[in-house]
Amino acid sequence: MKLRYQTAIATLIQFITMTLLNVGTATVSVVTTCKPGNNDCISNLIVSMLYFLLLAAWFGAIWVLGIATQQLRSRRLALLLIAGESAILLVAAFNALHHTDILGLLTSLIDIALALWVIFLASRLVFANGGRIVTKHTVRKARVRPSSSRATRRHPDEPSKDRRLP
Repeated sequence: MKLRYQTAIATLIQFITMTLLNVGTATVSVVTTCKPGNNDCISNLIVSMLYFLLLAAWFGAIWVLGIATQQLRSRRLALLLIAGESAILLVAAFNALHHTDILGLLTSLIDIALALWVIFLASRLVFANGGRIVTKHTVRKARVRPSSSRATRRHPDEPSKDRRLP
């Protein structure tokens, strides 16, 4: 399956992947702070849950925007999707530079790759001006099939039997 302009599928993949990776990152964060004698366990759990809900809401909104962009083939929605993905790209790049563990770095790098992929697909919609994306490999000329029976052919000087044609 070639994903030429399918921003709905790309943003769905991004939503699922980032939700699962952020659950893992939040779990590692909570487990590392919940050690005996550490008072930050409950506060870190609450902050991690709020952070997860915020991320799930953001990636859910991006997913809905990706669906609308694909269905309507709207140039404005594609530009809005590119802006949202650019914000994701900036935050993920900042997180990658300031990671605390290997899972956080891996999550940020995957987030960067997915954001770039969605930006690429949305930019194809922008350049297509709301139409379908056509490459030279998909454009085919219609073949002219010669008629095999002599009865259906007529001479150019012969009058037409169809009343609509001259």
